[in-house]
Amino acid sequence: MNPATADFFPALAALGPFGPAPRLAAGVSGGPHSLALALIAQDFCRAQGGSLLALVVDHGFRAESAAEARWTAGTLAARGIAARVISLGLPRGAALQERARAGRMAAMLSVCASDGYPWLLLGQHRLDQAETLLFRALRGSGEAGLAGMAAARAAPEAMILRPLLGTPPAALEALLAARGILPLRDPSNDDPRFARVRLRRSLADPGGEGQGTAALAEAARAFARRRAAAEEAAAARLAGVARIDPAGWAFLPPGALGADRVAVASLAALVRLLSGDEHAPSTAATRALLARGEGTLHGVHWQGGWLVREPVACAPPVPALDGAAWDGRWRLRGHPPDGFLLGALGAARAGGLDRKRRRGWPARLLAGLPALWHPGDPAAAPSIPALEDGPGTPFRLDFCPAGGAISGYKGLENKNGER
Repeated sequence: MNPATADFFPALAALGPFGPAPRLAAGVSGGPHSLALALIAQDFCRAQGGSLLALVVDHGFRAESAAEARWTAGTLAARGIAARVISLGLPRGAALQERARAGRMAAMLSVCASDGYPWLLLGQHRLDQAETLLFRALRGSGEAGLAGMAAARAAPEAMILRPLLGTPPAALEALLAARGILPLRDPSNDDPRFARVRLRRSLADPGGEGQGTAALAEAARAFARRRAAAEEAAAARLAGVARIDPAGWAFLPPGALGADRVAVASLAALVRLLSGDEHAPSTAATRALLARGEGTLHGVHWQGGWLVREPVACAPPVPALDGAAWDGRWRLRGHPPDGFLLGALGAARAGGLDRKRRRGWPARLLAGLPALWHPGDPAAAPSIPALEDGPGTPFRLDFCPAGGAISGYKGLENKNGER
């Protein structure tokens, strides 16, 4: 084991526990910081009897990107690190960096889910965190946004971990130099057309070791602690007054939350959960909904205490295949019969169900539930997993909202008792 990598182990271990023989995945671009992360993670896994899979994403919007991905995979393989190249083929156009980040993340998480890697490591460092705080401050983000990137975030497919957020990039460059590795350099990281590049230059601290960068990173950590405390308070408030069902709906009596900041944060978290959106609605919009005690926000309708997904806001149906994701909330596991679709039950189908099968739930709640049906057989009744009893079907739907569960909330379990 190289002692240089062991210096980074405490920051990674603090994001565990990983248990015996952990299976970690890591996003590796071929740049210095992600390559250093791969070296650290490989030695960490070996020390624990586990394994590492490096995920190399080729976006495809530069002619040389495919060759760079092959070089990265070869460089990793030469050091005993298993690597997989994922080709995206993203076209050039507006919001290029944002689309690239989203596409890369989705592709890596998909591999984590399909191949059984519960943790995905990313290589953002102290300077990246400082840039994020400045970028969000300039866009008028609130306290939650100023917390910067989270060191650990739950996604439906895997835990996303950033163990290097407190590490200056100069330390990672030094690690590579000690191993004799010359990394790739992405020219877009020096393109002043991008706001993040301009912010980085304004810091005048390429090594991330200056006092200004350290102070910004510490500010992000302070905001993160405040965000965690606020999330815990919101979860505790919801646990006392709301029922959140694993079928993707909730019951919250109007006025039960109160009207303070915790109440607003609690309702925003609940709407985010039920809508499948990655981010919560704005504070102003949530406060207005809380004051009314009913209404619609982010495709979630609140009336008579019921918070349900509106079917008109749901995503279009998708083929019902193993692993299919739908509406930012649901993932299909197993193998329904061929030719079935997964989508919202809809008002017409919900209204046609007899009262006994509804389980006492209102038809407008059922209308936004996921269901499976065969478009070529209109006489066949739809399969509604939330209403099925017992494990007799060869498939199931897991409630996996895109933004993750409500941090600290302990009451949401599926029918198998799993969180």
